[in-house]
Amino acid sequence: MSSDTLDAPAVAPPGAPDGAVPRIVPRRRTGQWAAAVLVLALAALAVTSVVRNPAFQWDVVADYFLTGAVLRGLWLTLWLTAVVMVLGFALGTLLAVLRLSGNPVLRGVARGYVWLFRSMPILVQLLFWFNIGALYPVVLGVRTVDLLGPVAVAVIGLTLHEAAYAAEVVRGGVLSVDKGQVEAAQSLGLGRWRRLRRIVLPQAMRSIVPPAGNMLIGTLKGTSIVSVIAVQDLLYSVQLVYHRTYEVVPLLLVATLWYVLVTSLLGVGQHYIERHYARGAAGVR
Repeated sequence: MSSDTLDAPAVAPPGAPDGAVPRIVPRRRTGQWAAAVLVLALAALAVTSVVRNPAFQWDVVADYFLTGAVLRGLWLTLWLTAVVMVLGFALGTLLAVLRLSGNPVLRGVARGYVWLFRSMPILVQLLFWFNIGALYPVVLGVRTVDLLGPVAVAVIGLTLHEAAYAAEVVRGGVLSVDKGQVEAAQSLGLGRWRRLRRIVLPQAMRSIVPPAGNMLIGTLKGTSIVSVIAVQDLLYSVQLVYHRTYEVVPLLLVATLWYVLVTSLLGVGQHYIERHYARGAAGVR
């Protein structure tokens, strides 16, 4: 029975004799309807002001949306996001295993890593790695400035940063698995690594996927920070264009629309992956 029916007052029909069965009258939701109309009206005004405002220069946005420079920047952004997520979760999974280890030294090292890289702003980390040549001018007989270009610095800095957060995501997912499952695997004689790979991680994925999906979307948007070290990602590509044409707003809209489009697609993919790993849970098919 719906909440409207539960809240509805029982009213006897007009002229009905005493003791007659009352009819159910749904409660009027005047305030809710008025609020909905007001919100829709404000949203329509906002959309209209954006679409009809000539200062946005939508014709310029359309001209640059699929240009080669923008698409090359988009491709580098997507590549950087994929590489950082794969390497970050690989290192993060190792750190999570170390934090759950029975060895206090390994636990301490993993805990210290997570503490350090979660404490440092990502911009500071990128600038530090970009200037690492001041500390180590030569590495393996090669000048550091020749060994670590801007893209390599971006990969290293973002990966180390993401690994600290991925470690906590994986650790939380592992801890969410019922201890009885682990004990059952132990009773079958499965080794530690096999228990982790075959029993624990598949069940932990239900808790890992939602925050991991959020991290993926956050990483995609966070890659825009590499523009400060001259990596030609999506944002840096449009900056190069508007520094030449002075059409700042429409070029920023080009970058914004691409970020919105890609994150929306990632959100759809996250929804289906979550539903896949949530099969068998209450209310999930």
